[in-house]
Amino acid sequence: MIRPNGIHHLAISTADMKTQLEFFGDVLGMELVALYWMHGVEGARHGFMKANDRCYVAFVHMEAIAKIDIEIGKTHSGSGGLPSAPGTMQHVAFNVETEEELLALRDRIRSRGVNVFGPLDHGFCKSIYFAGPEQLTLEIATSEAPIDANAWIDPEVVSLTGLSTEDVTRLRNPHPFPRPASPLKQPPADPAKPHMHMPLERYAALLGSTDEEFGALSMPEPPVKQ
Repeated sequence: MIRPNGIHHLAISTADMKTQLEFFGDVLGMELVALYWMHGVEGARHGFMKANDRCYVAFVHMEAIAKIDIEIGKTHSGSGGLPSAPGTMQHVAFNVETEEELLALRDRIRSRGVNVFGPLDHGFCKSIYFAGPEQLTLEIATSEAPIDANAWIDPEVVSLTGLSTEDVTRLRNPHPFPRPASPLKQPPADPAKPHMHMPLERYAALLGSTDEEFGALSMPEPPVKQ
């Protein structure tokens, strides 16, 4: 069945690109693989740190970001157990394959003078916890086996979430989607659906464009010619 199979990149706003790249490179051992002007966004810089060939942490730097205050409980949670505004990143957990790798990474983080707690055994995974620059709340986790839905879907929490038994069954068994023979056209804008935040005139123009017209905005050439 077609569905997302991982995180290609998680994009994080930063007012200090250098500090973030140094932290994710030196403290976490990730590799810098891209640093360029963000496509289609004037004045924005984009940096990519590699976890593996299909998974990256990306940073977006714009001058305006430095003018936005960090407010714990609003823009940032401050820890994995505190709130932040709807739609913000509460925390991110990176994956390693074994507990041995988890402990080795814990030691690497501590060797850089960064405090890290754990591992904590959650049953379906073991995790360590630490902070990153600009109040990032970070976690690294490992699982010996896939999560068993029969053991970890709590009926009490299901009820509090407002889900019925039928809802849970549907969510546990998403319907496959057979791709139609012809591409589907863009549906009319429905106020009840999520929408990107941008000037209305620009958004209306994008909604009125074809896939080919939007694709014409692509910039596939790298900044450094090989």
